[in-house]
Amino acid sequence: MTRHQLQELIAGGESQTVEFKRRFTSPEKIAKELCAFANTQGGYLLFGVDDNRSIVGVESEKQEIELIGLACSFYVEPPLSAEVWIVSLEGKDVVVVHVPASPQRPHRVVIPGQRHGSVFIRYQDQSVLATREMARLLATQRPDAPPVTISIGQRERALFEFLEQHGKITVAEFARLVNISRRRAGQILVRLTRAGVLQIHVEGNGDYFTLVSS
Repeated sequence: MTRHQLQELIAGGESQTVEFKRRFTSPEKIAKELCAFANTQGGYLLFGVDDNRSIVGVESEKQEIELIGLACSFYVEPPLSAEVWIVSLEGKDVVVVHVPASPQRPHRVVIPGQRHGSVFIRYQDQSVLATREMARLLATQRPDAPPVTISIGQRERALFEFLEQHGKITVAEFARLVNISRRRAGQILVRLTRAGVLQIHVEGNGDYFTLVSS
């Protein structure tokens, strides 16, 4: 990471692939941001940069790099690999962490000693908790995921008719439409998305599905 490349990242502002942090926080919060990048398109986490793009720098690069390693190894499952650079701007040091999109997704943020973790993704310039359907869909995108098979029955036909009329549908709406559990509705929608029939859209208040345009 060169000084010019960092300046370009900062000039572009926060986005789906760039996040600014004024200072280091807890390993759990670092893990959340890195996990979200790995589960989406990859991205850069910049420490020592304020939300208004001003350079404030970091205090102890060694300690902060150790926190990044701790977050990647012990607070994310499966563990993440990250590239870390220390770049000097305006006489202050900025820590740049890069995580690529991961073939092992979904990665979960886990607290040592706890059994279950949480999946995060990037939505615009925020790291948000993924819905169950998005987490399932991420799992199906792994190289070792089994092939998808679909069948078109009464439920699927009802779904397609609804989408032709209304354009989009949520998991809860589909569950009510065909009188099945939310879990079963989500499984059907994810399977159809994997098959390229539907497309999932992320919104701040939840996901919805649309037909794929021909």
